[in-house]
Amino acid sequence: MAESKVKKKAGLHNGLVYVTQHWQLYVFFMLPALALTIIFKYIPMGGILIAFERYNPIRGILGSKWVGLMHFKRFLSSPDFISYLANTLKLSVFGMLWGFPVPIILAFLLNRIERTGVKKKVQMVLYMPNFISVIVLCGIVRILLSVTGPVNLLLHSQINFMTMPEAWRTIYIASGIWQGAGWGSIIYTAALSNASIELKEAAVIDGANIFQQIKAVEWPAIKSMVIIQFIMQAGNIMSIGFEKAYALQTDLNLASSEIISTYVYKKGLIDGDYSFSTAVGLFNTVINVILLVAVNKIVARMNEGQGL
Repeated sequence: MAESKVKKKAGLHNGLVYVTQHWQLYVFFMLPALALTIIFKYIPMGGILIAFERYNPIRGILGSKWVGLMHFKRFLSSPDFISYLANTLKLSVFGMLWGFPVPIILAFLLNRIERTGVKKKVQMVLYMPNFISVIVLCGIVRILLSVTGPVNLLLHSQINFMTMPEAWRTIYIASGIWQGAGWGSIIYTAALSNASIELKEAAVIDGANIFQQIKAVEWPAIKSMVIIQFIMQAGNIMSIGFEKAYALQTDLNLASSEIISTYVYKKGLIDGDYSFSTAVGLFNTVINVILLVAVNKIVARMNEGQGL
C-alpha cells in the first residue's frame, strides 16, 4: 500500500513537472477551443438582460430602459399561460413515458440476434429514420395523414387528422419515437456488450428464460446508463424544439400544438417583441434547471445515492 501511494505521488509530481515545462504546448492546443467556447457560449449569455428591459434594437442592451420583472409578470398573468405550460408538459411527459422505454427494448431485442449480418441490416433499417430532416419528416406525416393519404385509404375514411387537436399529440409523439428510437438504442446496445457471456451461459444452463436472463445478466450492464439517460431526459422536459411542433401546427389544432417554444418564436421573430420572448425563454430554462436538479436528487435517493 505504501509503495503504491509513493508511486502515485511520484507519477503525479512528474506529470505536473512535464506540464509546467511544456505549458506553451497545452496553451496552443487549448486556446482555440477555449476561445470558441467563450465567444459562442458565455458571451451570448449577456443577452438574457433583454428579458429585464424594454429592449430597443437601436439603443442596444446597455441603452434600453430597465423594467425588472415586468415581462415575467405579463407572461405569468396571461390567460394562455396555463394552456401553453400544460401543452408543453403533456407533450414532454407523455413523450418520455412512451418513448423512453422503446430504445431499451430495441437494444434487448437486437442483443438476441446472433447472426452478425442480419443484426447489421436490422440496425441500418432502425437507424435510417434519424437521418431524415425534421421538416421532411413532418412533410411525410402530413402526406400520410392527409384526407387523400394512405391512412385514410386503408381506413376507407376522409378524416383530416392534422386538424384534430386530440390527435395532434399522438401524431407528434409517435413520429418522434419512429424517428429516434433506433438511434437512441445505440448507447444501450454498446452497454450490453459489457454483459458477461459466462453469466448468460450459466443462466441458460440453469433454465432461465429470456426475461430472467435480461433481469439477471443484461439489465445490470445497462442500469447506470438508463439512469443517466432518464435524468437527462427528465431535466429537458421543457426543452421541446419548436421546429417540429411548428411544422405540424395548423390553425385548427392550436389548442394542443401551441407550446412555449412556438410561442417564443412567434412573439420574438414574428411579432418582434424581443424582451417578452426572451423572458419566456428564460422562464423555460429556469424550470428546466430546477427539474434537472430535482430529478437527479430523487433518482439518487432511490438508487442508493447514484445520480449524475
